[in-house]
Amino acid sequence: MAKIITPEESAALVKDGAHVSWTTAGLCGFPEELAIALENRFMETGHPRDLWNMHSCGCGDWKTRGMGHVGNEGMSIRHTAAHIGEAPKLGKLILENKVQCHLFPQGVMAHLFRNMAGKKGGLLTKVGLGTYADPRRQGGKINDITPDGVELVNFKGEEYLYYHPLTIDVAMIRGTICDEDGNMTMDEEPLFLEALHQAMAAKSNGGIVIAQVKYIAKAKTLNPKAVKVPGVLVDYIVVGKPENHLQTRVTLNDPSMDGRLRKPLSRIDPMPLDERKVVGRRAALELRNNACVNMGIGMADAVAAVAAEEGVSDDLLMTIELGAFGGVPAKGMDFPAAINPDCLIDHVNMFDFYDGGGLDICFLGMAQCDVEGNINVSKFGPKVVGPGGFVNISSFAKKAVFCGTLTAGGAEYEVKDGTIKIQKEGKIQKFVQANEHVTFSGQYAAKKGQEVVYVTERAVFELVDGKVTLVEIAPGMDVEKDVIAHMGFRPEISPNLKEMPKEIFEPEWGELKGILEGKA
Repeated sequence: MAKIITPEESAALVKDGAHVSWTTAGLCGFPEELAIALENRFMETGHPRDLWNMHSCGCGDWKTRGMGHVGNEGMSIRHTAAHIGEAPKLGKLILENKVQCHLFPQGVMAHLFRNMAGKKGGLLTKVGLGTYADPRRQGGKINDITPDGVELVNFKGEEYLYYHPLTIDVAMIRGTICDEDGNMTMDEEPLFLEALHQAMAAKSNGGIVIAQVKYIAKAKTLNPKAVKVPGVLVDYIVVGKPENHLQTRVTLNDPSMDGRLRKPLSRIDPMPLDERKVVGRRAALELRNNACVNMGIGMADAVAAVAAEEGVSDDLLMTIELGAFGGVPAKGMDFPAAINPDCLIDHVNMFDFYDGGGLDICFLGMAQCDVEGNINVSKFGPKVVGPGGFVNISSFAKKAVFCGTLTAGGAEYEVKDGTIKIQKEGKIQKFVQANEHVTFSGQYAAKKGQEVVYVTERAVFELVDGKVTLVEIAPGMDVEKDVIAHMGFRPEISPNLKEMPKEIFEPEWGELKGILEGKA
């Protein structure tokens, strides 16, 4: 019982200047009880201060939870993660040059934690070449005060990026049950994340591990196969209040997210016939049966909705980069959990699979696309969010399909009569001469021969010989007036330019299953 302490006692263990790691994905796996206690101590005493916080996935609820707890001036001095958009208070300090910040690809962060566990130094990888993480661009640095953290190296005649090693003094991890010896299970967690590797990395550095759990069990009573972090790695245990131990940002306890049961899914309500559905339908035509796919959030999640509506979900293997195979990606504030997953693996192992070319197709958002076919989803003017898993996913999928509207900022559409009508054009061009940030490198993709498709509500483009090329246009649209006039550059135009299928603009479609079977 000596390992069991209060949240307040856990906060007192964190010293000024400590390097602190957190398990998280949204709020999945996040030890909120520990973060609240840490913030409370800082607000009361001014300590701990000058923390270097690190995590892989995004962390927060776009308000005050998650990394919002360390977003107090003086509390943090440096932040290394893959995404900070969900913690606006922290993001403000970073943009004001009050906190140093690297935003590295999510898979890089997961692999760095594993390397740290075995004292293997930094990470040598091709992930990030040609993107904002490449030192020939920003080197992953988000503001002017951030030191270098990645180098371009040549190894046996090939280019790689070398991400500098990190160190952990305190690992803040989360599970479901700890026995009195500290053995920790994750029975009711929707994701495994990096709890094991962060704990190992902290111990290899002479640091400590604090675990937040729901329940305490008698020593040596847990099923050894259920234990994800052995007690030898866990120094202290804190029991979290239910409201500070949510499975996701909004769900307390849904057993269909952690494999305790598979629930019948209610009938899928059809999406309204709008520009999102048109993009989802056209992008879905890039699918093939039995493909292993990743479907992102935003406009790209319309592809998953269309697949379900068209009855082809069971013909695909959907994955989520945090470790879920199969099932249905949870929506909205429950993402990145999965409903009824077939298999859950550690986060780092999913990126082994992705980086190794396991993904057949990915469907991702497209906030900006430039003349080189580069995509930006990570930084826009004063707004910094980070890439999440976008870089790994898009770089190594055999086919990358980017989904979005041609313009943004107040655009209004009407889908009828087998086409789409632009009622009000958007104020913001999304196809620009040069992106602010490069989250996906079109030129690097072209060198590898990767298939790249850009799907909008009125036109489809492909990357052909390294050039953005118009290959399809919506029925009734004029190439010059309705497409090119609203782009920041003139694309190539395919000599075989054709119309997008008229059927995807109709109220009822029902043809996707037959089309995919015909591809087999």
